[in-house]
Amino acid sequence: MPQAPLSGLTIPSFESERLRLRPFAEADFEGMARFFADPVSATYGGPCGRDEAWRKFAAYFGHWALRGYGPWALERKADGVFLGLSGLWFPEGWLEPEITWALLPEAQGQGYATEAARAALRAAYSDFGWRSAVSVIASGNQASVQVAERLGATLERSIPFRGGEGLVYRHLGPEALEASHPH
Repeated sequence: MPQAPLSGLTIPSFESERLRLRPFAEADFEGMARFFADPVSATYGGPCGRDEAWRKFAAYFGHWALRGYGPWALERKADGVFLGLSGLWFPEGWLEPEITWALLPEAQGQGYATEAARAALRAAYSDFGWRSAVSVIASGNQASVQVAERLGATLERSIPFRGGEGLVYRHLGPEALEASHPH
């Protein structure tokens, strides 16, 4: 018999125009396993098999338990379809708090990453007290660079990242974000 999740852990949900940012559910694993099996996941720690995908998937919930914030599952409001993830990320040893996103291949190219990351950034500032955030993007991941730039982030520096180069994009601060993209 499955055990209940950790008691007392509350993961808030947020909505944007087309998306629901919500806690992960076990049913979301199939989509994440497909994502991590696909070469598109190379910029996000993949590709990998189901066993490693499960560990990565479980880490999202663990991040919430340990840090009090983390990534959300992305669900299209119109039909409840799982699209990927976006949220707040700051694992041990990471350079600083990050806004992250990863979409299933079939969800890419439709503006969902920008919409989700903007909602996550707003939540970081308004609900979790962040004053600054970055996104680390693998060099060559032009789609994610475009997302960061659409959010108003600017390239700050490059760092070693997953055996290659990572581009550190600095997001607008809370006041600048609100001024540039009011609710």
